[in-house]
Amino acid sequence: MSAQDYAEISTLMQAYADGLYHADSKALRQVFHPRLAYVCATPGDELHLDLETYTARIDKRTPPSETGDARDDRVLEIKLATPQLAHVTASMALMGRTYLDLLTLQRTPEGWRIVTKVFSYVPMEKS
Repeated sequence: MSAQDYAEISTLMQAYADGLYHADSKALRQVFHPRLAYVCATPGDELHLDLETYTARIDKRTPPSETGDARDDRVLEIKLATPQLAHVTASMALMGRTYLDLLTLQRTPEGWRIVTKVFSYVPMEKS
């Protein structure tokens, strides 16, 4: 992977985490591919959404940044499969849950975009 690819994907991932933390659907539209496949793979909460349905849900969400939610997001792995295809594994803790995201990225004329978001979560233990 070139240093430029790594930097572009890292920047995209920071925008992704910021968009989720601030519940900013406009910012998230800049990181997601227009034909996004959003899939929750948590047992009992399986879900498949498209970009429009998902961002409508984001618009109804109280931003974790406004509720004082602690933020812990990490990129665990970035793999470039081809010059046009990458895979990112990320974790995030917010809204009382710990998430594991498996993201497929595609290079588009506009830059790297998340085309699939498949994730699972577990509730955080209350202290």
